[in-house]
Amino acid sequence: MSLTRFTIEPRHCALRYRHGILDQVLPAGRHRRLRGQRLLVLDLRERLTQLAPQEVLTSDSVSVRVSAVVRWAVGDPVAFAEVSEDPTSTVYLAAQVALRDALATSTADDLVRRAASLPTARITAATVEVARRVGADVAEVVVKDVIVPPELRAAAAELATARRRGEAQLESARAETAALRSLANGAKLLDAHPALARLRLVQAAPPGTRIVIGLPDTAATGDDEP
Repeated sequence: MSLTRFTIEPRHCALRYRHGILDQVLPAGRHRRLRGQRLLVLDLRERLTQLAPQEVLTSDSVSVRVSAVVRWAVGDPVAFAEVSEDPTSTVYLAAQVALRDALATSTADDLVRRAASLPTARITAATVEVARRVGADVAEVVVKDVIVPPELRAAAAELATARRRGEAQLESARAETAALRSLANGAKLLDAHPALARLRLVQAAPPGTRIVIGLPDTAATGDDEP
């Protein structure tokens, strides 16, 4: 193997310093080795940084535990290597502070029910602004878990159950009202048409039932037998 050349792996780059001064940013591939050079190889692949669960106080003063993940990669290799001693920690802290600030405007009820989407775009934007200064490109901040106090979860479950029970009772009352209205209309129709009422009676009788329907009296004709 030649000692005058070296290889930089795909999705990596190297900062070449000579005599303490940045000489060149080398992309992936084969490169010549120069005398007095010092290489700083950086991984440009996307990475995930887990935020440990932390206590966040909501706008209605309820303490919840929230965890998140930051998806990011090195965007500016020079800034990433030279601006901050620990750029990864800078990204972590930026996401942590953005998460606290954004969720502090939400209520505990929002976090329990997830009725309103969590402000992930706002969290990501705040993290991007800080991370860019140290050469990191943040793709997104994903809120993983929101852990609320057990009594709050129980209250939310009870509220949801009561709401569903009320909806069921309301639907039952509507169905009963519709049935009564239909019966009332049917009764009016049968009162107005006696023949229809007799026909309905015949249709409703079980098979084999003997039904005697009285006929109206006929007028006398005067042809009486002796």
